[in-house]
Amino acid sequence: MFRVFNYLKMFRGRQQIVICVIAGVMVTGFVLLRHLPLRKKIKAVKQAKATQTLAITKASAESEQLPVIKEQLLKLRTLVGNYEANIPAQRALGEFLRRIASLMDKHNLKEQLVQPDKETETDNLNCIPVNMHCKGRLEQIFEFYKSLQNLDRLVRIERVKLENDNDFSGEVYSQAKVFIYYGSEPG
Repeated sequence: MFRVFNYLKMFRGRQQIVICVIAGVMVTGFVLLRHLPLRKKIKAVKQAKATQTLAITKASAESEQLPVIKEQLLKLRTLVGNYEANIPAQRALGEFLRRIASLMDKHNLKEQLVQPDKETETDNLNCIPVNMHCKGRLEQIFEFYKSLQNLDRLVRIERVKLENDNDFSGEVYSQAKVFIYYGSEPG
C-alpha cells in the first residue's frame, strides 16, 4: 500500500509538472499567437487613426481658408479682366504702329520713333517687341504711357528710360521697350 501511495504521490508530482508545462505552453502560445499579433494590429489601427485625424484637421483648416481664397480669386479676375479679349488673332502691327503715332501726336510729343524688333513666335502666343523714342514734358510722356496701357490691345511696358535734355528746358527724352501680343492662327 505504501508503494501505491508513493506511486500516487509521484504521479501527483508529475501531474503538477505536466499541468504547469501545459499551462506554460498555453500561455506562451497565447502570447505568441494571439496577443502579439493583436497588439501589432492595434498599433497599426492607432497609427492609421492618427494619420486620418491629422488629414481631417488639415482639411478643416484649409476649408476655413477657402472663402478667403475665393475672394482673392474674384479680385484677381476683376483686376485681370478678360485679357484674352485684348490679344488679337492677327498680327495687325501696322494698325498698332499708327495708333502709337496717333497717341504721340495727341500728347504733343516730338522726335517720335517707333520701331518694331524681331518677333517671337510660340504655339499659342506671339510677341513683337517695339522700341519707342520721343521727347516732351514729363506730364505729356506720363499721359502717353497711361493711354498706351488703356489700349484695347495687350501691351506690356518692359523698360522705360527718361533723360533730361541737355539745356534743361523741362523736356524729357523717353526711350521705352514695349511688347505687343497676338494669337497664333491654327494651322
